Amino acid sequence: MAELRNIANAYIAAWNAVDPAERATRIAAAFTETASYRDPLMAGDGHDGIAALIAGVQERFPGFRFTLKGEPDGFAEMIRFSWSLGPDGEEAPVEGTDICVIEDGRLARVTGFLDKVPAQQA
Repeated sequence: MAELRNIANAYIAAWNAVDPAERATRIAAAFTETASYRDPLMAGDGHDGIAALIAGVQERFPGFRFTLKGEPDGFAEMIRFSWSLGPDGEEAPVEGTDICVIEDGRLARVTGFLDKVPAQQA
């Protein structure tokens, strides 16, 4: 289980890295070079594509941080974990669950599901 937690924590650290150089380092640690990310709202491929997604989320939700919810689980080459996104010390307005394929200890494919999203304002 420690390996799964380390993989999920590396993912969360990449999403929380605000500095572009630190983000690139964390993405390289968490994702394979050919990794893909897909959720209902966005998609990205490779380290540059994933970095662009992370930058976009940080721009849309300034000051928010990702937090791992509970314990990740998985088997074979799969991992599943849940996360929340919100300001420190407040209820998170965004929550999700990701199901991922692991290759050599890093994420190769991420499929994200949004469990809770804020209502769109007109």
